[in-house]
Amino acid sequence: MLLFGISERSAPGGVVKEMGKYFGTDGFRGEANVGLKVEHAFAVGRFLGWYYGKGHKAKVVIGKDTRRSSYMFEDALSAGLTASGADVYLLHVTPTPSVSYVVRSEDFDCGIMISASHNPFYDNGIKVINGKGYKLEASVEEEIEAYLDGKMGEIPYAVRENIGRTVDYSIGRHRYIGYLISLATRSFGDMKIGLDLANGSATTVAKGVFDTLGAKTYVISNEPDGTNINTECGSTHIEKLQKFVVENGLHAGFAYDGDADRCMCVDENGKVLSGDAVMYLCGCYMHERGELHNDTVVTTVMSNFGLYKAFDVKGIHYEKTAVGDKYVSENMVKNGHCLGGEDSGHIIFSKHAVTGDGILTSLKVMEVMLEKKQKLSELAKELVIYPQLLINVRVPDKEAAMNNAAVLAEVGRVREELGENGRILVRGSGTEPVVRVMVEAASDDICREKAERVVKVLEALNED
Repeated sequence: MLLFGISERSAPGGVVKEMGKYFGTDGFRGEANVGLKVEHAFAVGRFLGWYYGKGHKAKVVIGKDTRRSSYMFEDALSAGLTASGADVYLLHVTPTPSVSYVVRSEDFDCGIMISASHNPFYDNGIKVINGKGYKLEASVEEEIEAYLDGKMGEIPYAVRENIGRTVDYSIGRHRYIGYLISLATRSFGDMKIGLDLANGSATTVAKGVFDTLGAKTYVISNEPDGTNINTECGSTHIEKLQKFVVENGLHAGFAYDGDADRCMCVDENGKVLSGDAVMYLCGCYMHERGELHNDTVVTTVMSNFGLYKAFDVKGIHYEKTAVGDKYVSENMVKNGHCLGGEDSGHIIFSKHAVTGDGILTSLKVMEVMLEKKQKLSELAKELVIYPQLLINVRVPDKEAAMNNAAVLAEVGRVREELGENGRILVRGSGTEPVVRVMVEAASDDICREKAERVVKVLEALNED
């Protein structure tokens, strides 16, 4: 993915490493049995069982979301792992962050989550988590890809007593639930809370957590059938929860995505609070209590300009990374920051988790509301989200377009005109021949005028 219009601190050199042939920023993803086939899952299992089993019997934990194909991929991965000698522990339907929690707290070699997150039900993905609970290192992903492409020697099969086995490990999910409950600072008694579970992984966890903490919990989208995950519900279709919160007079609502690693919030008036708003209200709360390490929040370049203006007022610093919670996590680990995330709702609280966790995020928002004795709408009232316009332009060559002198000159003029009252970000798509032009400014008219000037120059390249 190519980027410019951001600081070197955000993306050193202005260029982010291209993803591999199979593995992107969030695992190996594709349409089930089309881009991601059952043979792929078996092969990934074969490699991981062999790779982590050098010198000992590997232990691997697997979780999945509610897609119909998740059961197929769970069986294929288990077969590959056990054929290479690994023992497999099945969490069954569970959030992605629970796999990370179990791996790092219970001495597993690695974990696997079968999910395509917020994608439609017919897509799926294989997310591999290392022994410390983080996303798998790129170097290991490259070795897996080499094996998938037949570029390394054959992996030996385990035989006799060395063949692995599968174990029901539902207790791991229950321990994760207990951990979430233990993080609450106050009872949720007298709070009426709405939850949109996206017919996904959160259906096995979220309501039980809120009920145990004393909330009067109202739940929607909690009847998965294998094909309705994320369908007109969850964090990507939050209008359903907005209406539900208002109609039932609830104090707040939380919507998760298919694997429950992201969360979007709705206040008592039905207004959406995205990831930027969550980072603002939690960042301010932690800053006031002296709990915000380095007084810094880590964002991606897609966070709203208004968030940075609001942080400036509060004396809170911020870092900007390339798009992807993977890059947010890397920055936090490297620099010792404790709060970061994306506007899409992936929020990382490093004191409690090493990955984005939607249910944990909702608990932290509840903590701020209860400790400060304020409504959700009051906590975010000082955050002014600037209007934003994003225009996609198809080009024959992304890199050439990004480095074109005329394009660079026009972007520079727009940036100078916006000054301290807005920003422009131009980046190449990571998956298609498209350059994305994004402008944030004080009004919609300013956004359009500035963006269309750059778009016109980019479109002229197609005429040459």
